Amino acid sequence: MRPLTRSALRSYVCPSCRRGILFPRRQFASASSKVPEIYDVVCVGGGPAGLGLLAALRASPVTAKLKVALIEAQDLDKARTWSSGPAEYSNRVSSLTPSSVSFLDRIGAWQHVDSSRTQQYQEMQVWDGETGSKISFDWSAETSPFETPRTIATMTENANLVRALLSRISSLGDDGVSIFSNTTVSSIDNGVDHPDGPDMSAWPVLSLSPTAAATSSPPANIAARLLVGADGINSPVRSFAQITTDGWDYNRHGVVATLALAEPENPPFPIGKATAYQRFLPSLGGPIALLPLPNNHATLVWSTTIENAAYLKSLPPKAFIAMVNAAFRLSMTDLKYMLNLNPSSSSGHEDELSWRVQHTPQPHHIPPSVTAVQDRSVASFPLRFRHASSYVSPRIALVGDAAHVIHPLAGQGLNLGLGDVASLAGTIEYAVTHGMDIGDLLTVERYSSERWAVNAKVGGVCDILHKLYNVPGQSPITWGRSLGLKVVDQLPFVKGFLMNQAQG
Repeated sequence: MRPLTRSALRSYVCPSCRRGILFPRRQFASASSKVPEIYDVVCVGGGPAGLGLLAALRASPVTAKLKVALIEAQDLDKARTWSSGPAEYSNRVSSLTPSSVSFLDRIGAWQHVDSSRTQQYQEMQVWDGETGSKISFDWSAETSPFETPRTIATMTENANLVRALLSRISSLGDDGVSIFSNTTVSSIDNGVDHPDGPDMSAWPVLSLSPTAAATSSPPANIAARLLVGADGINSPVRSFAQITTDGWDYNRHGVVATLALAEPENPPFPIGKATAYQRFLPSLGGPIALLPLPNNHATLVWSTTIENAAYLKSLPPKAFIAMVNAAFRLSMTDLKYMLNLNPSSSSGHEDELSWRVQHTPQPHHIPPSVTAVQDRSVASFPLRFRHASSYVSPRIALVGDAAHVIHPLAGQGLNLGLGDVASLAGTIEYAVTHGMDIGDLLTVERYSSERWAVNAKVGGVCDILHKLYNVPGQSPITWGRSLGLKVVDQLPFVKGFLMNQAQG
C-alpha cells in the first residue's frame, strides 16, 4: 500500500481541528499551486471493464450525479463507429455467462449490442485427447420441448460490446461525464494540501498527455476521489498503489482465429441449438476450443507451446485448416508428426490428414469440419496467471485484468471483470446512499471482500485444470483425470452443479 501523510489517514475529529490544532497547516505548499480539476470517480482504461463501470454508474439514479471521467489511450471514436461485414468476425471474442448478460441488460447496455453478431450456445462437448474420456453438458436437456433452451453462454465480439457500452453512455447524456480518448496518464502522484483550498494529500492526482492522434488536449491534471484501475495486466494504477501481484507465466501461447465451418451432418435438435467443443491435448501443451459464432462461423482458441504457436501461425491457410481439423480428430502421435511437416508444403498437411483420418476411429462428438480461415485473423497471445494481493488501497480500486489474469480454458476472464464492475458499482452506490466517502478505505474494502476470494477460486481451478491436463502419457494422473470425467458424466446431480456454476 502506498505511503500516505498523517493528514491523509482516516481521522475521527472534525477537519478544522485536524488541520488547525492537531496538525498545523503545512507552510511549504505554494500559494500559487493550482488546484486540479476534481472528479468523484476516475477510471483508467476504456475496455469493457472500464466502460462497464462508467455505464453502471451513469445508469443508476443514485450515482448518476457523480462527476466521473474515463481515460483511454486508444481512439474511442473508432470504437464508436466500428463495423464489420456480416461474414467477418473479430478474433477478439468473449463468452459471456448469463449473469454477465443480465448485468449488461440491467445497466441498459445489452440493448445496444448488435444481436445479429452474437451467438448463444446450449451444449458443450469436452474430451481428453489422450484417453478419449469425455463429458458433455447439454442445457437443452434441462428444459421441456416447449421452452426456450437454457443458455450456457453468449459469444460476442469485444468490439461489439465496447461499441454498445459507448452507445449506452452517450444515451445517458454528457452532464458530469468526461471521456478523455487518445490520452495517456504520464504520472500519478499524491496531491497536496492547498492553502485556502481542499486537503488533497490523500487524493491521486493524474497528469494527462494527449497522444499523437489526439485532436484536442485534456486537462493537465485531474484529481480523483476514487481512482479505478481498469488498465490491464501492467496496470500503472496498481503500481502507484504499490499493490503487489502473485503469479507466473505458463510458457504457453493461445492461438486465435476466425473460422468458417461446414454444415453439420445432422441438424441440431432442438432447432437453433449450438455447441461448443473443447479437446485437451496434453502432449501438445494445452486444450483446443471451438466456440460458435453466427452463420456457421466459429472462433478458435488453441492453447499450446510457444514453438507450436509460432509453427501454426507460419502455415498457409489450407495447412492451418488441416491442422485445426486434425487437432479434433487425430491421435497425439499423428498430431506431433504433422507439427513437424514442412510449413511451406503445398498439400502435405491436407494429404496427411486425409490419409490418417481414414485409419482413426472418429467419435460422434467432434465438431463440423473447418472449411476456411478468415484472412489476417490468426494471432497469438501469451498465457499468464496473476492475482493482486489486494484489490483496494486508500482511494484506489482495481478491476478486471489489473486485478487478476487467468488461464482462458474456462472462458471466464471477461466475466470475472464484469463481476468486479457490478460489485464496485454496487459498493459506490451503497456509499452514496449512506453518505459515506466513496474513496475511503473502509468503503472500498466492501468491494474487495466480495470479489477477491471469488476470483482467486476461479483462477485457482483454471490453473489446476491446466496443470492436470498437461500431463502426457499413461500415468496415475492420466488415469485419475480420465476416471473423474467418466464419473462426473454419469452423475446428473454433480454435472448439474457444475452447469449452474458455469452459468455464473
